[in-house]
Amino acid sequence: MNPQLPNRVEMLRAVAARDRSYDGIFFLGVRSTGIFCRPGCPARTPRPENCEFFAHPRDALFSGYRPCLRCRPLDVAGAPPADIQDLLRRVDAEPERRWRAADLRALGLHPDRVRRWFQARHGITFTAYARARRLNRALQSIREGGRVTDTAWEAGYESLSGFSEALHKVAGEAPRRAGARRVIHLRRLLSPLGPLLAGAVDEGLCLLEFAERRMLERQLGTLARRLDAVLLPGAHPLLDQVERELESYFAGRGEPFTTPLLLPGTPFQLKVWEELRRIPAGTAISYGELAARIGQPSASRAVARANGDNRVAILVPCHRVIGADGSLTGYGGGLWRKQRLLELEQGLARLL
Repeated sequence: MNPQLPNRVEMLRAVAARDRSYDGIFFLGVRSTGIFCRPGCPARTPRPENCEFFAHPRDALFSGYRPCLRCRPLDVAGAPPADIQDLLRRVDAEPERRWRAADLRALGLHPDRVRRWFQARHGITFTAYARARRLNRALQSIREGGRVTDTAWEAGYESLSGFSEALHKVAGEAPRRAGARRVIHLRRLLSPLGPLLAGAVDEGLCLLEFAERRMLERQLGTLARRLDAVLLPGAHPLLDQVERELESYFAGRGEPFTTPLLLPGTPFQLKVWEELRRIPAGTAISYGELAARIGQPSASRAVARANGDNRVAILVPCHRVIGADGSLTGYGGGLWRKQRLLELEQGLARLL
């Protein structure tokens, strides 16, 4: 789905040939190992069906892959300084650790310098990189029909009741034996704007967030509490459906989303989210106008908070709400994504 990438046949050929001329052009995720590499990695060539391709290391990270220790794909833009290399080794050794500014200073690193280095080289901050490693460790700790270990879920997630409740409910058991509680089935979906994390229950899609979103961990915990559910990676027909519809959306075909939604929230939030779904593609309105549309013209700030609490991106199009002066503000997936979504939908509107 990413137009920046060479075609799949060409990328498979480059991987088979260990063609280093493609290093930095794309990155290879190997599903069977959970590792991502440069095309020229000297490791054993994976089977084609196990290959997944990314335009950027951050996309591989937020799709659940960890960097290869042989070809070190995070070093493509040049070897990191010695102190950054030491930090990367520490993250590899403790992927569950929650790194804070004080931890970096204790290593003699200035947090702003670390942030700028990761941002310049890999398009994400160090905080986002560490968060991706933590989240991936938790999500990879169980597979559909697999087993759960205490340490995999506890590490780094003591404050996430959704994860800890899932652990206590299914520890040592297959997910299908998780009892009477409902299951939120999670899947990573690729898009031209980066990976998304989708979640569905039988009643509807309840989660669709860009995997880089800073508040994703909190959103997962809130969702699990509100639905009294466990969070488990796995298959679900609604995830298949929304994946097809997103492919159509990003391809610019203008077909409507029909995936049913389940949006647990307060009555006010539900009113805001329902009104968001009435905003036509190719149109943007202000927070004040959205507040007026729900009959509460003085509630602009509350409307903005409800926008931020939306857990289903794109289908509940909070990106269509902008500042009163026309500026782009307040999008959890990043303002650059908000801009790209609005541009895409303006093109769609011209086709309809």
